Amino acid sequence: MLQQENTGLILIDVQGKLARIVDESQQLILNLERLIRGCQILSVPIIWVEQNPKGLGATISELEKLLVNQKPIEKYAFDNETFNQVILDSGKKQWLICGIEAHICVYQTAIGLLANHFEVEIVADCVSSRTKESIDIGLKKLQNKGASLTNIEMCLYELVKDSRREIFKEILTLIK
Repeated sequence: MLQQENTGLILIDVQGKLARIVDESQQLILNLERLIRGCQILSVPIIWVEQNPKGLGATISELEKLLVNQKPIEKYAFDNETFNQVILDSGKKQWLICGIEAHICVYQTAIGLLANHFEVEIVADCVSSRTKESIDIGLKKLQNKGASLTNIEMCLYELVKDSRREIFKEILTLIK
């Protein structure tokens, strides 16, 4: 089970034109907005990365506007020293992962975390690739390597834990 005090969110490479052409891109963007808002309500830290932003473009505006007090970590390789240090400095042991592409950047980021003994949950309704087949292959391989799958509703309710908490109604409104 996810523990609010041990969990962080990693937003991976939802950038430029690619974000608009992945499978089910409109739904993906809506889901990512809800997940980010939910994590903000729950005070779950968000690490935001961009792959080669000069080449691929910036994070799409719908998400960037939600992350106003943050800056993305720029990366060109999947094993990034800055990213690794931010992960370690966070003190979190459980990581929710979302973004694109499921079979490339999401996959390699998750594999790196698993290799360093972190618990990894892929938010399946918040990842995509250009094709459905690539999403399915990426998710299946991640599960075989030890990552778990979740979805927005499941992970946010796991983090809330108790419907008597003040933030429950905010999360409920977000999910509906």
